[in-house]
Amino acid sequence: MFESSITIKGQTTLPKAVRDSLAVKAGDKVRYAILDEGVLIMPVRPTSRLIGSLKYDGPPVSLEDMEEAIAEGSVEG
Repeated sequence: MFESSITIKGQTTLPKAVRDSLAVKAGDKVRYAILDEGVLIMPVRPTSRLIGSLKYDGPPVSLEDMEEAIAEGSVEG
């Protein structure tokens, strides 16, 4: 368990082990979720970090093909 102090301005420094665990660095953002048990701190990840995370080895698909597949999927459900 880790702890840090709150300054008069309501600021705190995340301990290094917490920053490492969240994989955040200076300038990154974190989000707070208030729960009954306490507060959950989560890193905010920009969508640009998702580029290349999903691999697709098939042929290129047009926007029209994607929209058609979405429409078909919504009818089947």
